[in-house]
Amino acid sequence: MGVIRLSGKPYVAGVIAGAVSTIIPRRHLNIAPGPPSPGQSDPKDEESESDFQETSTRIPRPAGTLFKMFESAATTFASLFVLGLAGYGYHRYYKYLVLQKMRNAFEPGDPMLEVSALKRHHSGTSMEEDDFHWIWRPEQPKIDAIIDGSNKGHYHLLIGEKGTGKSSMLLKAMQRVAGEGVSMFEAHANLEIFRIRLGKALDYEFHEDYIGSLFSIKGPREGNNAILDIERAFNKLEKVALDRHKRIRRPLVLIINGMHLLRDDDDGRDLLELIQQRAEQWAACDLVTLVLNSDDYWVYERLKQYATRMEVHPVLDLPKYQAISALKQYRSLHYEIQPPASVFEEVYDRVGGRLTFLARVAKAPDMLRACEDICHVEKTWFLNKCWILGQEMDDDFMNEQKYASAAMLLAKALVDEEKEATRSYHPETGRLLPQIPLHKAREIMTRADFIKDYDHINVFTIDAQSMVRADSVPMQSAFREICNQESFEKHLTATLDRISAIESLGRTREVVAKDLIAGKYNITGRADKGGISVNLLSTEAKDG
Repeated sequence: MGVIRLSGKPYVAGVIAGAVSTIIPRRHLNIAPGPPSPGQSDPKDEESESDFQETSTRIPRPAGTLFKMFESAATTFASLFVLGLAGYGYHRYYKYLVLQKMRNAFEPGDPMLEVSALKRHHSGTSMEEDDFHWIWRPEQPKIDAIIDGSNKGHYHLLIGEKGTGKSSMLLKAMQRVAGEGVSMFEAHANLEIFRIRLGKALDYEFHEDYIGSLFSIKGPREGNNAILDIERAFNKLEKVALDRHKRIRRPLVLIINGMHLLRDDDDGRDLLELIQQRAEQWAACDLVTLVLNSDDYWVYERLKQYATRMEVHPVLDLPKYQAISALKQYRSLHYEIQPPASVFEEVYDRVGGRLTFLARVAKAPDMLRACEDICHVEKTWFLNKCWILGQEMDDDFMNEQKYASAAMLLAKALVDEEKEATRSYHPETGRLLPQIPLHKAREIMTRADFIKDYDHINVFTIDAQSMVRADSVPMQSAFREICNQESFEKHLTATLDRISAIESLGRTREVVAKDLIAGKYNITGRADKGGISVNLLSTEAKDG
């Protein structure tokens, strides 16, 4: 071994070479390689060992990979489990909250009663005064039994003219039970508005406040329309009714006021069919008693087709003795001095027993003048809707005049019926309005489709026995006054002749023949079936 002297100290060449190699690369040292000293490792072995360690760190071990995969899967599964558990818990809580809110909707108190109490508060009458001046009707005990749940197993239709007191009887019956187990709302022609009003009455949001989409749960209202929402609301109502039936054995009562506001079209008929199906099912199980209030006949006609458990309650004008009593009570609310009995008799003869007319007359200082105003309003309404134009009518208004002339024909028939009647006034029940069966009225008008629209605009009315009469006593007075005019029949005949002439012109086709010799011809055939043929039969001889 060679000896190298650095700074006066000898070092072994191998040791120096190993130390320098860590600082200076071997290729820059001019040192001859030699065998390693005893106890010293070979640098090549050290380099190969470090290379193996670097390679082992770059290649992943199978056990570590599986562990990391399992750890990631467990984290994902735990996150999904917590999210799913939260979503399911919210969903269950929301369904419970929906039913609980609907149960609270049938607790004592109702928005309709609150509005009625607010109106009574503004009028300055207390509950006792309101009961004292309440107009009792013969139908009131039946309505009370329906609302308090003692009359069950049926659903009910209240039908009658506008202003006869149907809604007032329902509100009075609800007051007696404080609205417990009862809910009431107004119908509407638009199904979306109907849905919203139903939801308000049942305290049901139709899942519009549902936030399950935060948990990737599809909302129940996605892709639905109004009729499906109404069906869903009835499903929830049925669950609440089942729970109530187990506890107290008394049905819930749902009142739909103003059913005549529904349109007589496909949507309106579908909704009415849905309501009737539920009413039949609930009445059979004593779950829910449905009460429908309508002014028009078409609702009854539509329901009667499939009705098995429906009860119809006609609500008519008050008879004479009750009408005069109601008029006196109304009058005492506003005036201390009562007029003579003859004035009350005269008022009844002019406006009849319609509660809305009696209340309006009782508030007026001059009651007879108020009666004249009511009769004038009714006459003006009829003339604006159904007056005829006579012989000078323009042909563009033929369809409108068909509608008007049919109404005038029916009004004239009712006036003639009144003249021919042996008795039109009863000393106890009062005035008896002339009436005609529905099929006969359609025969008189020569149209079957107009009568329902007349009922809707409150010109004529159709009762539950399918009898047609004037909508009210003032309307019958308007018929009488119009038809008794001297020129009325002539004017009506001229209008009907003009309509016939216009229709005849529409059915007539003019044929023009040119370059024909004088004589007799035979014309046969049709233009739409093989054409028309013209054959000369004989010629006329010329004079001279």
